[in-house]
Amino acid sequence: MSKYWTDLVHQLDPYVPGEQPQDQQIIKLNTNENPYPPSPDVTKAIQAYPYDNLRLYPDPESSALKQAISTYHNLDTSQVFIGNGSDEVLAHSFQTFFTNQEPILFADISYSFYPVYCALYQVSYRTVALDEAFCIDPTGYRQANGGIIIPNPNAPTGIAMTLDTIRELLNHNDSLVIIDEAYVDFGADSAIELIADYPNLLVIRTFSKSRSLAGLRLGYALGQPELIVGLNRVKNSFNSYPVGRLTSVAAMASLNDEDYFQQCKNRIIETRTRLQEEMLDLGFEILPSCSNFLFAQHSSHPASDLYLELKSAGILVRHFKSTRINNYLRISIGSEEECAALISALKQLV
Repeated sequence: MSKYWTDLVHQLDPYVPGEQPQDQQIIKLNTNENPYPPSPDVTKAIQAYPYDNLRLYPDPESSALKQAISTYHNLDTSQVFIGNGSDEVLAHSFQTFFTNQEPILFADISYSFYPVYCALYQVSYRTVALDEAFCIDPTGYRQANGGIIIPNPNAPTGIAMTLDTIRELLNHNDSLVIIDEAYVDFGADSAIELIADYPNLLVIRTFSKSRSLAGLRLGYALGQPELIVGLNRVKNSFNSYPVGRLTSVAAMASLNDEDYFQQCKNRIIETRTRLQEEMLDLGFEILPSCSNFLFAQHSSHPASDLYLELKSAGILVRHFKSTRINNYLRISIGSEEECAALISALKQLV
């Protein structure tokens, strides 16, 4: 605490990310990172980049990258906003679209950064309970609100919404609906195809998960031009040079290697299926996942104990202490070898 802090800073309860140990012997299954490296084309593009250009500021519009993303998604460049990771894009979205006049709505079990942003930007909010199966109930969002934000698939449950559910949210709300698609590539249907029909839809995505570029921090938003203009007004009032040159080069190389992207994505999905089957055999209950993680509990072994025992065995998973999910572990899908090591450890514990 400091006497120089504002009252707001004193009141903040910052987001706590998963542990990032420096010990290379630790198996990290706690932060939903991709277990495989980026496309080899990414390495080639970075190595070929003229290093002298790094003395220059990057293009404030990220024009080449914006064109690549818009082409990939069959949109116009006026429908693309780019930032340093989807968390920054989310932060700009809260500043641009949400106020304190009506509470925004999100699920009671959701990405824990949302209430942090609400506190930071002084946005009121109200949570809507997931149903007994931990699914989004769209009827719960038929109430006065200043906006809606939902991850699809949801985090940390991994359960996906259908496009019909998203349409229902959009049709019954005039406010902005943000669909946070950080994990969509692992089995959910993207809402991007709905953008043309819904001016109140903003889709936010990242290169961190399915494209293995978490270390470079790149996220983007897609929506109708009016929404993108607003985001750019906020961004340019904060940092007019948001995305570095090497980040743009790496992202464009990743987009150009569709075969590698599909191979890695499918490999993770296959590993997820095998891991789920093996954990079910050990007595775990697992929510249906369309993400690169599993959300699981064991009827006779508390999640808090399993978390600590796995950590002692050199395997990190994520344990949340929130109501309704304090007996669940979130387990990232690692490589085949990492998941085999996890199963070996669990067999000894359960």
